[in-house]
Amino acid sequence: MSVPHVPLHVTGHVLLDGDREVGEMWVRDGRISLLRPTPQGSPATELDGWVLPGLVDVHCHVGLDAGGATAPETAAKQALTDRDSGVLLVRDAGSPLDTSWVHARADLPRLVRAGAHLARPKRYLRHYGLELDDVAELPEAVRAQARAGDGWVKLVGDWIDRDLGDEGDLTPLWPRDVLTEAVDAAHAEAARVTVHAFSEEVVPDLLAAGVDGIEHGTGIPPELMGEVAQRGVHVTPTLLQVGQFENIAAQADGRYPLFAARMRRLHARRYEQVRELYEAGVPLLVGTDAGGTIDHGRIADECAELVAAGIPDAEVVAMATWRARAFLGHGSMVEGASADFVVYPADPRLDVSVLRHPTAVVLRGRIVAP
Repeated sequence: MSVPHVPLHVTGHVLLDGDREVGEMWVRDGRISLLRPTPQGSPATELDGWVLPGLVDVHCHVGLDAGGATAPETAAKQALTDRDSGVLLVRDAGSPLDTSWVHARADLPRLVRAGAHLARPKRYLRHYGLELDDVAELPEAVRAQARAGDGWVKLVGDWIDRDLGDEGDLTPLWPRDVLTEAVDAAHAEAARVTVHAFSEEVVPDLLAAGVDGIEHGTGIPPELMGEVAQRGVHVTPTLLQVGQFENIAAQADGRYPLFAARMRRLHARRYEQVRELYEAGVPLLVGTDAGGTIDHGRIADECAELVAAGIPDAEVVAMATWRARAFLGHGSMVEGASADFVVYPADPRLDVSVLRHPTAVVLRGRIVAP
């Protein structure tokens, strides 16, 4: 049995989007109204503070942990942890678990699924994705994942090639012509393609193929940043993940020296890389890469990392809210929209650390946290 909606009256600084702020709004039957309603029924619950549209984690893995697919119960707990951190919209950037059932759970964040990662044997983390024996299978596999997901497909663009022995290093997984055919197949299904990419070598192929997003982007060279920006390819830096590169390098020491050295270089310049992407006009988004080896619910930590890289707090807040919502096709707070928002005690645009302390999380018109 569903919990009935309680009318809400929200006051303070209601940031509808990047350009509009109002002093109050109302929520009835789970929907936002900017018009003062006629008093009816039970009195409204009062909320006051700085109000933002629900945060967005655009690189998150619900239903994935270090060993691969989780049980559905674990996936639900992951999503609840994200929700309680203020994340009310998730783009799941690849999961071996079919999480389409999340759509029916009113207590869980809205989920935009990318289906399973597409990779090649021994060229990604075990049990994480679908491994294609023949690169020629990629276009048809992309078509299938586009139909199974929610408008997104996730490819693994590069990974260490262990078959090269101590010369093993990051190399692209797919020939350019096959990659281009695969992206075209996704677009024909009205789906977009985002690609895991650590290395510099893979970036020209991604741009030539017409991908829509790049995850991590640690190797995007400065001379191509302008083209990435001009094409409108969104990059999700996942600095929490990149922060682990030193540990990854340590595990590769001795066995894969070239790979270890590269990962250390990428780690050392991670903040500089993100700052250069931002200054080049590349559209950036906020993603934690939760699942796998990173805990869920760390959106505030990822935002703090972006600020540490030199991006202004207000820009990071925009990346994590209305810009990401627009990118995923979900609107901000307008008349009649679903009431998905977070209330804070101060303005996070002045200090993103405020994102760690929501005073109320409202999903589909119901207060769900804290």
